[in-house]
Amino acid sequence: MRTDDPVPQVGDDPLPPVRDVLAAIATGLWRWDNASGTVTLDAEAARLLGLPERPQTLSEAGVRSRFHPVDWNEIYGTVQLAVAEGTLAEARLRIMDETGRHVLRIVRSRSKPVLHGATEAYELIGTLQEVTEPAPGSAARTPVTGDWRRSREAFLLDAGRALAEARSTEEVLRVAAGLSMPGFSPDGLAVFGAEGERLTIIGHHGHQPGDDGPFSAMPLDTDYPAAEVVRTGRAVYLSTPEDYRRRYPAAWPLASRFERQSWAFLPLTVAGRTMGTWMAAFTYPVSFTPDERSVLTTVARMLAQALSRAGVAESERELTEGLQRSMLPMLGPRIPGMSVAARYVPTGGGLQVGGDWYDMIPLPSGRIAFVIGDVQGHDVRAAGLMGQLRIALRAYASEGHRPDAVLSRATRFLSGITESISYGSTGSGASGSGSAGSGVSGSGVSGSGAGEATQYDPRFATCLYVEADPATGVLEIARAGHPEPAIRMADGTVLQRPTAGGLPLGIDPDADYPTTRLVLEAGETMLICTDGLIETGGHDLESGWSRIRTTLEGYLGEEEEGGLEDGLELLADRLVQAVHGPSSHHTTGPLADRREDDIAVLLLSRTGRPEQRTDARRTVLTVAQAEPERVAGARRHLRDLLHDWADDDQVDSAVLMVSEMLTNVLVHTDGDAMLVAEVTGVPGARRLRAEVADGSDDLPHRRHPGELASSGRGLVLMELLAGAWGVDPRGDGKSIWFELYEDAGASGGEAGADGLG
Repeated sequence: MRTDDPVPQVGDDPLPPVRDVLAAIATGLWRWDNASGTVTLDAEAARLLGLPERPQTLSEAGVRSRFHPVDWNEIYGTVQLAVAEGTLAEARLRIMDETGRHVLRIVRSRSKPVLHGATEAYELIGTLQEVTEPAPGSAARTPVTGDWRRSREAFLLDAGRALAEARSTEEVLRVAAGLSMPGFSPDGLAVFGAEGERLTIIGHHGHQPGDDGPFSAMPLDTDYPAAEVVRTGRAVYLSTPEDYRRRYPAAWPLASRFERQSWAFLPLTVAGRTMGTWMAAFTYPVSFTPDERSVLTTVARMLAQALSRAGVAESERELTEGLQRSMLPMLGPRIPGMSVAARYVPTGGGLQVGGDWYDMIPLPSGRIAFVIGDVQGHDVRAAGLMGQLRIALRAYASEGHRPDAVLSRATRFLSGITESISYGSTGSGASGSGSAGSGVSGSGVSGSGAGEATQYDPRFATCLYVEADPATGVLEIARAGHPEPAIRMADGTVLQRPTAGGLPLGIDPDADYPTTRLVLEAGETMLICTDGLIETGGHDLESGWSRIRTTLEGYLGEEEEGGLEDGLELLADRLVQAVHGPSSHHTTGPLADRREDDIAVLLLSRTGRPEQRTDARRTVLTVAQAEPERVAGARRHLRDLLHDWADDDQVDSAVLMVSEMLTNVLVHTDGDAMLVAEVTGVPGARRLRAEVADGSDDLPHRRHPGELASSGRGLVLMELLAGAWGVDPRGDGKSIWFELYEDAGASGGEAGADGLG
């Protein structure tokens, strides 16, 4: 059975006799019985619903099928409200054809609920009348119906959400221009602001470029509606051109050329202060009824709040970006024999400031110092300390101090300024003291009022200082709690360079910072960065470093990228993209929503003629007597050096022998051990030479340990595993070395016996 088939008439009650009169004016009569779930229609009402033109009673489902689903859901809520309040239920409804795809007509329904005693049952008795789509502005001159109210509420909700999400003044104006108000929509918009005693135009829509010229820099005492609104804080509504001409004769010649018919000028008020005026102009007459004024006023309030938020955000961005630009240096002139690239990405939260920085400092000796660091925190204070510390480091370096001395002075400087008391701008501050722990309450504030001392929490900073000799490629590195540098070799192999280090700056004013020396060969690139590049996105130091290693190894080099400098810039972009997405060294966006920490990156590459370059991999590592734990780091370092070696067993053998050699130096001598490992040749036929040197003159000798002995098998291992090995006396000690041949494979033991000759 179809849902629109008529059902037998329920009851013998005839429809009211007024039906003939209503039919004469094309108005249908209907009755909805909630208790029985039936709807009774007269002939005209049936016709309007697209049914046969005769009186009939349908089920509620049969009637519902004739309405647009959205309209039915809305009228149900309107009916419930009318039943609860005892008012009329009014709505506009779309009548659909049998397929439910096309609108036959739009009808207007007005009904009155009749309650049946104390029960929840009720009847709705009402009328249906066909209406046409309203012309623009006509809704302003017709009674406000329930569907218009619902449309207004939906519009205000959408407008509020869109304006709340706008992040800039330009975006706020674009959202305002796209607002389509229910029943009437302006086609000309303008937002006026006030600067001093003059009116300014923040933005406009629906006008040609240059149309705002006469209205810019207009004095606030001008007889112009927008200026009056700024002065008084009261809205101005002009329904007709005659109203405009009569009330503002001086400004009418400027407005008449736009051929508008109605205008609304509304104050943009925030926290009781009128910050500007919003103008909405219409090409058709609008009477500005109380409901329409209510909509315009609400939109103006939301627009004022959005513009205020956008203005504050833009001011903060301009302030913080200017602060960062002033504190971060521009890289200096080109360095003969070297190429440099750097990137800085601020944090994504708050004021987008932090304590990361980098610097390049020309030294009196002709060398160049490269500095990168990170002050604890992501706030204005961190940025301020960063600026002070950067200037102090530059001053110490310019005096000619060595890297260890520069960091030693810097830690004393930072300890001093973070333990001091900061005083207010007024008063002498005599009540405070310079002691870090005196007169400080649990909240961090001693006393109250202007001029009293405030104790700030101490801060520390990590730092890496590199002094580079462009002529020789020698790098002297001092490290204060900062991530170690990484080297990309000419053949694409990437190694982290273990470097000696000390405590972060600002923790111990008497801390020492040992210096590590290494050589940057032609074609090699050094990466130094802050921990934001490594740990952003939920990574730890190990997994984050793996991500950075992949990016570095995927870099093609200068031959494929069109020159070393361009290639280095591209590599810097790729490193940032590996963490955040698009390139971001020119602006702070667009980035992925993962800017939880600042990022500073500095790349240093040594140039050279192609004939100066070699595919050899060479690394140097020192293990001190006081740092036996670095033997494990040396094993990892050697595995990284042999990451693409053909035979994994040979790699294990090399790691075992190096570990044995380093341990013997630490156990049997009083000095440090220096490891030099070099890989030469073409893949598949390469040679590894590993050499460990120490300052002892005692030469190793073969021993015959028993089965339970815990030592004495070092030379036995060398004979079994090495392709060749030996001991070379030196003037200040000795070195023991071994070689492995990639193409020898498992036959390395036999080669070792021959190599001893």
